[in-house]
Amino acid sequence: MRPTYVHLIETAVPATCYTQDEARDRTKEQIDNRKARRIIHRVYNQSGIERRYTAVDSFASETPGLLFALGDDGKVVVPGTAARNAHFAKASKGLSVELARRTLSQCPGISPEDVTHVITVSCTGFYNPGPDYYIVRELGLSATVQRYHLGFMGCYAAFPALRMARQFCEADPNAVVLIVCLELCSLHIQLEGDKLDSLVAGSLFADGAASAIVSARTPTGDLPAYLLQALHSDLVVSGEKAMTWEIGDHGFDIVLSSYVPELLGSNIGDLVFPILDQHGVAFEEIDAWAVHPGGRAILDKVRDGLGLDEASISASRRILRDYGNMSSPTILFVLKALLDDRDRSPDGITTAMAFGPGLTVEFALLKRVPAAVGQGTPPGGEVALSVSDSSIA
Repeated sequence: MRPTYVHLIETAVPATCYTQDEARDRTKEQIDNRKARRIIHRVYNQSGIERRYTAVDSFASETPGLLFALGDDGKVVVPGTAARNAHFAKASKGLSVELARRTLSQCPGISPEDVTHVITVSCTGFYNPGPDYYIVRELGLSATVQRYHLGFMGCYAAFPALRMARQFCEADPNAVVLIVCLELCSLHIQLEGDKLDSLVAGSLFADGAASAIVSARTPTGDLPAYLLQALHSDLVVSGEKAMTWEIGDHGFDIVLSSYVPELLGSNIGDLVFPILDQHGVAFEEIDAWAVHPGGRAILDKVRDGLGLDEASISASRRILRDYGNMSSPTILFVLKALLDDRDRSPDGITTAMAFGPGLTVEFALLKRVPAAVGQGTPPGGEVALSVSDSSIA
């Protein structure tokens, strides 16, 4: 099997940022149900999140005609699914193109002319031609680049994208795959006081994007990389109805049962340890754990289910605190944070996992590849990009 590498991971967020307290109070203002307001106050305060970014810079604005603008009664005019999706189409073009451009400009040994495949990932909006088309067009990539989109998979979708990229590279040693995961979850905020699952989801989900360059080329330059050692998919079938995601008339409706953390925590050991055994990796050999920060309770239960100490999931805690749950890009944010951490073993093994509807659990084993020249200077983290006035037609 031909070795496949993740050469670079980059991240980006929209320019508008709300603190969790601001988001909590704005949401409470829109809810008449006193019990629902108490629930909102509690779940926002206990979320482990301090701030989130959003492509919806008009939430609770008095300017008419904007998405989630205030009506004459002081309440938000709830937009339909078509209006939300139109905003996604507008906002995602600029964000995906600028992230892809920055990724290719910073990847050692890879140029735009080398790209053979583009994979885009999103579950929060759809249009065609989509972000993959505009990435190819605006970056001047070859018109023959193969384009693929993975849609509506949820928080675990970065792993199927990596699996697809790996298969391309195994089939063609010259393949260079650009992956862009982009989610604008805040477009689907629900403000009905009787939709408790949606209100809880509103306390967690945020907007962001992450990219990766994957190829069979040996990494060069002064940045560390990942060797993709293994990718696995599994199901917790008892959680089929505990996490679901459907298209409604006023955005996408999520079911997020309070049992999800418990289901993951009680099953995660039986899923992870056989995979480690299969690949001859001892638990003690794992240098880093990249756990999808689906929420504070999920991190707590996965930590306990695997017998990890709190330091092992510190990167996941930081991403949750600083960005919230951005769905599919989130695990790439965690993997980037671990890759940029110079205190990690230069050739250590990382176990990564993410969870989504089904209840689907995706895993990856990655081996850190030291920088070819010294330790280099890792890129300076995510960049906030303005996406409200995209110049891309």
